[in-house]
Amino acid sequence: MAALLPRRARPRMRRLASLAEALLTPHGMDRYLELIDPMLVRREIRGVVTEVRHQTADTVTLTLRTSRAWGGFTAGQYVRVSVDIDGVRRTRCYSPANSQHRSDGLLELTVKADPQGLVSRHLHENAAPGMVLGLSRPDGGFTLPERRPRRVLMISGGSGITPVLSMLRTLADERHVGRITFLHYANTAEDVLYRDELADLAARHPAVRVVFAYTHARGGELRGFFSAEHLEAVAPWYREAETYLCGPTPLMDSVRELFGADGLSERLHTEEFAPPVLELDTENATGQVRFTHSGREITNTGRPLLEQAEEAGLRPEHGCRMGICFSCTKVKTTGCVRNAKTGALSTEENEEIQLCISVPVGDVEINC
Repeated sequence: MAALLPRRARPRMRRLASLAEALLTPHGMDRYLELIDPMLVRREIRGVVTEVRHQTADTVTLTLRTSRAWGGFTAGQYVRVSVDIDGVRRTRCYSPANSQHRSDGLLELTVKADPQGLVSRHLHENAAPGMVLGLSRPDGGFTLPERRPRRVLMISGGSGITPVLSMLRTLADERHVGRITFLHYANTAEDVLYRDELADLAARHPAVRVVFAYTHARGGELRGFFSAEHLEAVAPWYREAETYLCGPTPLMDSVRELFGADGLSERLHTEEFAPPVLELDTENATGQVRFTHSGREITNTGRPLLEQAEEAGLRPEHGCRMGICFSCTKVKTTGCVRNAKTGALSTEENEEIQLCISVPVGDVEINC
């Protein structure tokens, strides 16, 4: 609508919008606009589902039309997706699968339903056109350099395909002339996401080679789990390439070990999508954990504060549960916590911490 106004009138309209925002404090204009249509919000980012498809039995692919606050993303990044389930907003991190240059501006997310996953199962079972999801601004450093590498190797497994597929689609849209091998691992052919799209992309771009490796069936170009032999067969030039990796922990560990042995760790770029193994000492835990906002207090079990809050009957917002998305950030008013990923201790008062990776050391008070 603003584009239809005379240029001289636009600053006045912006001032009026700012005035309206101030008058509607503390709720803000978005709280009223969303009562009319959730997609009218000005500051928050939303996505309305326009298409749903199930590529495999345990995945769902969503196409989203984003609200005006969405500013695009860089291939390989992730977004925090929020959905209300039984009156509670839940947040998880997912990587867009489409090219960052997609011409229609739509966003594509593919989610694998975890049998124990609340959000993934909800989306798999209930997503339908018209569903509105909350979105964050994109985040993450798993991205291609601005100066594209001459040779690129991409390795993925299962649903870890999404960020590297976004990179591949982006390079294809840019008509990248360098050599690219895309190596994807799946149990069987029926488990491969985007199989037809990958085959079509390889057919249209001579410099792109797509290789499927099946760990539990015949029919792929390769069979079995990742190995040095696989790498030499599909990309004997990998030592001169930049490699991008995302997949299950066993695949990630195998690739890291091989690249480390070859002295190529700096050329290997990874994206985690499985929670790290945290170092916990539950037997020697001491102290009390007090959640000041709710008034709840429990005996410290030595588990991460997010788990202890849930055990106390609280439902703090959270996302990745692995220290990446910062959705579970709360203020620690007093006490000491240990970062279960790094082991670092922190005793500062009134500091922001991530509940999912912070473990109390003695008495702790959290504003939760």
